[in-house]
Amino acid sequence: LSPVAVWAHGSLGGGDYRPGRSDLDLIAVLRRPVTRAERRRLAALHRRLTNGLPLAARLHCAYPVAGEALADPARPHLAWAHRRLLHPPVTEVTRCELHRFGVVLSGGPPAELLPEVTDDQLAGFVVRDLREYWRPAVRRERLWRQDVWVDLGLLTLARASATLRTGALITKAEALDALTTELEAPAEVVADIRRRRYGDPVPVSRRWAARRAALTTGFLGPAIDRLVEDPGF
Repeated sequence: LSPVAVWAHGSLGGGDYRPGRSDLDLIAVLRRPVTRAERRRLAALHRRLTNGLPLAARLHCAYPVAGEALADPARPHLAWAHRRLLHPPVTEVTRCELHRFGVVLSGGPPAELLPEVTDDQLAGFVVRDLREYWRPAVRRERLWRQDVWVDLGLLTLARASATLRTGALITKAEALDALTTELEAPAEVVADIRRRRYGDPVPVSRRWAARRAALTTGFLGPAIDRLVEDPGF
């Protein structure tokens, strides 16, 4: 596909990457849209990588097309994530990560191809994401028995809080500290997340999964409501 540029963002760009635990977030900017046959070959390539390389299971790669299509933050683009082809947008948060600490793996820097995101655009996206995605998800109690929902839900809240208050994009390590010192999240749950990301994870019992879900949703729902209503609380 001869990408114009390949960039890394997320934990790798922000300096908090943990091999085997962090996602590897890449952007490969293309000159033109891929054909149907190329989509099939691209999916097959990713499956071979996933089957042959342990770290490739956490490889997420978006394939936006350079030009007008890439200028629109709401425009969906082909991407490989969670072991399948998807069509998510390159969000305002991702764009800010790329401009602030993106890693250039090939081609030119993000500033040459990607429009800047204003503070208002970034804050608007963060509020919409909390209100329209995470707040309804809190009501689906069964989701919160899974590690991934607990981890992402609380870390997203802490990172969103920092962005809305100061404009900063903090790491997951910084988000864990903020959950304890600033947001007063349940200490048991924060310790559980920290152990899974930085320590030695242990199997989750049914009893703990149920208690953790109740603690998480009981905290997260009201915390999202406060943050959306008053980002400076």
